[in-house]
Amino acid sequence: MQRVLEPEIMDGEEQVRAYARADFAQENQWFVEQFLEIFQDFREGVVLDLGCGPGDILIRLAQACPSLTLIGVDASGPMINLAQAAIDEANVGDRVRVLCQRFQDIKLPEQADAIISNSLVHHVPNPFQFWYAMKQLGKPGAPVIVMDLLRPETTEEAQALVDQYAANEPEQLRRDFYNSLLAALTEDEVAAHLAEMKMSRLLIDVPDDRHWIVTGRVF
Repeated sequence: MQRVLEPEIMDGEEQVRAYARADFAQENQWFVEQFLEIFQDFREGVVLDLGCGPGDILIRLAQACPSLTLIGVDASGPMINLAQAAIDEANVGDRVRVLCQRFQDIKLPEQADAIISNSLVHHVPNPFQFWYAMKQLGKPGAPVIVMDLLRPETTEEAQALVDQYAANEPEQLRRDFYNSLLAALTEDEVAAHLAEMKMSRLLIDVPDDRHWIVTGRVF
């Protein structure tokens, strides 16, 4: 199945609310635990979250590791508003801030000490832009963890995943999940992009039936 692009920015109010209300607690906690487990020597510095959405991963990482400073970036104004409200409610605003920007336009005072991203790449029409930005925004040797959806081989498989994992979710979220699966990358495509960008030292894994994950350090 060929990739079918979806809008790069999730900024519809109904769409954003549906995403924010969805229960991604288990997935987000696993993502944070993977970061802390893989990079056990990294407990202090600035972490940049590309495509932070409503901020749940930012908050979980801030609570798990009080010595980190975190910057979340998302191009969706409604998402950033939700993230800021969640950060304020969690009382971590002294160490976590969010910016409403496209990742392609980010200008930091200095490169980040680590970069994380969950579920942004499938929104990007040209994934090379994402990997290039990551190389530019992270310091040499910066820990990296990127996770996203894995494109199924057929539309029927995509629908089956929606029915399996979002059976009881609102129709808006089910539709977005389906479209995101069609817009996602395959493991081979990710590997080819990393090779083209001379980033083959990063490791690719497929932890389940709907995600790929890339880990390693910026070189």
